[in-house]
Amino acid sequence: MKTVTLSTLQAYKRAGETFSCLTAYDATFARTAAEAGIEVLLVGDSLGMVLQGHDSTLPVTLDDICYHTRCVARAKGASLLMVDLPFMSNATTERMLNDAGELMRAGAELVKVEGEAWMAEGIRELTRRGVPVCAHLGLTPQTVHQLGGYKVQGRDAERAAQILEDARTLADAGASVILLECVPASLGRAVTEALDVPVIGIGAGPDTDGQILVMHDVLGVTHGRTPRFVKNFLAEANDIPDAFRRYHEAVKARRFPAKEHSF
Repeated sequence: MKTVTLSTLQAYKRAGETFSCLTAYDATFARTAAEAGIEVLLVGDSLGMVLQGHDSTLPVTLDDICYHTRCVARAKGASLLMVDLPFMSNATTERMLNDAGELMRAGAELVKVEGEAWMAEGIRELTRRGVPVCAHLGLTPQTVHQLGGYKVQGRDAERAAQILEDARTLADAGASVILLECVPASLGRAVTEALDVPVIGIGAGPDTDGQILVMHDVLGVTHGRTPRFVKNFLAEANDIPDAFRRYHEAVKARRFPAKEHSF
């Protein structure tokens, strides 16, 4: 696999070719995923739940994210490395700039931030300073208490229209990628068709430009209720590397997500 950059993802979108993304938190799994062909690795604040044992992503600190970013950066191979800004890093533009700078120094190549249209100013300032941004819309886990739980977003026409408008606003502000989480497949398709930038989906239907899952879900070690958009790829695989390859190949062939994984 050639080195994956934002230009690669943009070329995929223009060609109608999808790409695979997967979380990674350490060097061993990062290398394994990269060797399986995964194009984008995410050091997600999901580490708070799958590694640290919290019930949300909120306790994760910038130091936590930077530590795991350095681990993954050493072994990411040709994959593009995306990294989450943790809770409250988007509180002010000044803090976004500072925290994103720390992540870039740790090895991030694309910084992901949760929020809505109000993030436009911060995203504009980050891109002016050479920080590529992925804007995360829909179900944003850092606002789980405000949302009243992990619920599908954009089911009604008004909310769907707002998410689409927010996506347009943030792309216009300079976001290089949009990530949609837990929205109806029809909205995932509408946002993907409306934007020139790549759209990554998780529980956003089969028509987004890329797909992402948490590594632990791909390996079938989800604890508690299994989300609808999850598939255990290890169940039919020989080992973990084979599970990652099967996930990558299923995404590339648009066999995953299927209808049963969508809202």
